[in-house]
Order: sequence, then structure tokens, then C-alpha cells
Amino acid sequence: MTRNDDERTPQEWREILANFQYPEEVKKGRRRERRQAKREHRDNVRRETKDWVREQRRRDPIRPAGALIIVAVILGLGVGARFLWPGLLGDDDTGTRVTTTATPTPGAQDDKPAAEPSTPSATPSSSASAAVDLSDPDKVAEEAVRLYLTRNPPKDGDHTAPVLRAAPYMTEALVENLASQDDPAWNKLVSRGGVATVRTVKVGPAAADLPVDTPIRVWRKATATVDVEGYTDYTETTALQVEMTNADGDGWRVSRILGL
Repeated sequence: MTRNDDERTPQEWREILANFQYPEEVKKGRRRERRQAKREHRDNVRRETKDWVREQRRRDPIRPAGALIIVAVILGLGVGARFLWPGLLGDDDTGTRVTTTATPTPGAQDDKPAAEPSTPSATPSSSASAAVDLSDPDKVAEEAVRLYLTRNPPKDGDHTAPVLRAAPYMTEALVENLASQDDPAWNKLVSRGGVATVRTVKVGPAAADLPVDTPIRVWRKATATVDVEGYTDYTETTALQVEMTNADGDGWRVSRILGL
């Protein structure tokens, strides 16, 4: 087995250099000139050898043994493709078997009654949209705040449940924002083992520093009285500044809530 150049010892390298055949013109001159000439000669020989090997590989890019290995690999890929992807090679046996198995026999049809096609139920958004009244912004603010602050952690699971209940009265952007953010009021309610029920919601004019009403945007103040039953029963009042928009003319929806 030929040894790697990196594995040779310094003594072996010295013997190789000592036995290296140099032309007569390289041996002439001073010692430093001879060493430089020898180094350049070895570099030229090494470069010419690499060029010769590269040319031989170009003329004969593949040997018989290499060709046999490539043919074996191609045949192996073909066999594997036949088992793994029958349809890729035009083999439809699998598809035929699936079709035959899926077709029930007459006896099976007689024993079991045919299943009636189920009627798809309406999605929560479609049914909720048909039930809500979005014509009055004050009513929209009242219902949105009532549904959002009515909370039952044992049944709801997390704070997204009240968000979804109030979603028919809110814009999609507000729903996504509330559902993605942590709710300190919810965490407080859970820590006290409480269930919140909204007793009343009063809607009135918004704070004076908020924008005035326009045909497509209004602000209202919604004050909710909430009864909490838990480790300690108590009642709290929550005042929220609610913005509603009707840019598309299809109804008012809460687009922003201040005070949460």
C-alpha cells in the first residue's frame, strides 16, 4: 500500500530528495543558486506530472471497474423505485388493490344501511354574524364588553374563550390582538378562583380627550358592573373607552379598547 506523504518521516524525505535526478544545468552555480534551481525543477516536475495525470483522466474518464459500479447503482435504484414508488414506473397494481378493497360487496351493503350524508354545520362566525345586530354603535359596545368580561375559567380554559364570544362585535384585527396578548385581569381572576358575571353595562359619551364622532368612527365609554364569585365574593366596576368603526358600511364593530 502506498504511504501518504503526510506519514513520511524527515529521514525518508531526505532520502527521496537525495535520490532525485536533476539535469546537469541545475547542478551548476553556487550553493544557494543550486538549491533554488533544484526547488524550481522539482516544482516543474510536480506540475507536469499533475497535468499528465489530468490529461489521462480526461482521455479515459472511467475505468471498467468504475463502470460496473455505476451500472450496479443504477440497477439498484431502479429496483428500489419499483417497490417504493410503483406509480413512478407505471405500476398500477397498488391503485387497483385499493379500488377493489374500497368497493363494498353486495352482502355488506345488505347488512349495513347506507350512511346518510351529514349536513355540514354552520361555522361559529357565520351563525354569530347572522344573529348579531351591528346597526347601533352603543349596542355594539354594550354587547362586546358584556361578552368579553363574562368569564368562567374552569369552563373557558383560557382567556381566548371570552375573546371569541365577543368576536362577532369586534374587528378581526382586535380579536387577533386580544387573543395573542396576555390578560392580567384573567390571571387575577384565576388566582382568586373566581367566576365573573357582568350585571350591567352602561354606555355613554367618551372622554373629552378622545376624537369626536364621524360617520365611520365613534368613541364610547362603557362602564361594566361585574360580580365575582370565588374564594372571596366581590363586585368590581370596570370603565373602558371603546372605539367603533364602520368603514365598509356593513355594521359597527369595536376596533379598539382602552383601559384593559
